[in-house]
Amino acid sequence: MQTHDLLIKNGRVIDPESDTDTQRHIAINNGRISVIEDIWGSKLQGVEEIDATGLIVSPGFIDLHAHGQDIENYRVQAMDGVTTALELEVGTADVDEWYDIRKNKTPINYGVSSGHIPARISIMEDGFSLIPSKDAAHRTANKTELTSILETINVGLKRGGLAVGFGLQYTPGASRTEIIEAFKIAKSFSAPCHVHIRGMGNPPDKGNKLGAIESIQEVIANATITGAALHVVHISSVGLSVTEDLLEIVEHSSINGLDITTECYPYSAGMTLIESAIFDEGWQENLGVNYEQLLWPSTGEILNKTSFEKYRTLGGMVVVNFIPEASVIASVTSPLTSIATDGWLKNKKGHPRTSGSYAKILGEFVRQNKTMTFMDAIRKSSLMPAQRLEKRAPDFSRKGRIKVGADADICIFDPVRVIDNSSYSNPSAVSTGFHHVIVNGVPLVSGGKIKGDVFPGKAARAPIG
Repeated sequence: MQTHDLLIKNGRVIDPESDTDTQRHIAINNGRISVIEDIWGSKLQGVEEIDATGLIVSPGFIDLHAHGQDIENYRVQAMDGVTTALELEVGTADVDEWYDIRKNKTPINYGVSSGHIPARISIMEDGFSLIPSKDAAHRTANKTELTSILETINVGLKRGGLAVGFGLQYTPGASRTEIIEAFKIAKSFSAPCHVHIRGMGNPPDKGNKLGAIESIQEVIANATITGAALHVVHISSVGLSVTEDLLEIVEHSSINGLDITTECYPYSAGMTLIESAIFDEGWQENLGVNYEQLLWPSTGEILNKTSFEKYRTLGGMVVVNFIPEASVIASVTSPLTSIATDGWLKNKKGHPRTSGSYAKILGEFVRQNKTMTFMDAIRKSSLMPAQRLEKRAPDFSRKGRIKVGADADICIFDPVRVIDNSSYSNPSAVSTGFHHVIVNGVPLVSGGKIKGDVFPGKAARAPIG
């Protein structure tokens, strides 16, 4: 009788692809699921065994929107059930370098897009590493710069970037022609366009400012013209009061044949860089907020005009409390949305969504409020993100599922106790209830504690060439 590398016994297996919700044993060999058996009469044995009695066994969660691509962030995300964290909105201008510096050094799987923002920063020499605030944000590229920006995106996709990332609200200087040309490149590689749209909400006196509805119409037009796949990031934090209208637009666009998806996180506050173009003149009217809705996470202070101007000069992350609770609920419970954190911690400071999004969905929305089922939540956290990427990167057809041959990226959690603990005052507090997290067949979290010296994460990358 074969002894398997790892055996998970007696767990309640939930697999959203097959709609399985029943007790099973799962055997793992060489980093993949090799056997799934009914528990009755099973004689499976493992070198290492996990008794999952009373626990849910699900595919590991795939975060499509994780800015915190370092050990600090990977570890808190693993404690929230995440086995793959992807930086697809901003991305990178050097795909090879980005993957090389993480090889054999990460606890969970990692991946990146070929990013329009970093391409602009690189070519226009803005100097900022994540979000631009100078030329790359505000100036229209000249012909030479435009050629270089597009070639940078093209090379990134050739080298295995998973998508093309856009932050249109952060780059108001980018012309419509520039964006459409980048969409065309994405289409040529079957790469989805992960887009932070140009405008937010429904500004009362728009003038020449775009609201969210006009902005989503812009990128839907781009996708329709070019044939590129479209993924709209954090729909509730750009939709604000018109989030349900955006969801309806996404739904009908999909019904009419557009390859379009979207995502959300379960919080009523967002976070961004205070020096970015979002806070250019008119931000209060555009966002529908004032200084008292701004929190400086590194000190915990609520901003006023003086402190806002000081930190805008210094630069850094600011939390913005501006999403109506009804929009959060509508987006989280919609069958159209994947769950994605948009998370980033630095020295334990930042937004609680980084470390608590998935446990908050499971504990609050499923168990406490009963606004969705465990099957719904797991589908939105694992299968749907995998399906978004598998056309571009076929390896994702082995993720987000519990089936023979799938990658053994698995989380095992207590449905009665799972809950988030992070808050705006303590954003790095890890979630409760995830007893085990397995990455590529290797136990990373065991008995509710993360192993500090284990690095089983692998590159999630599209084919190179």
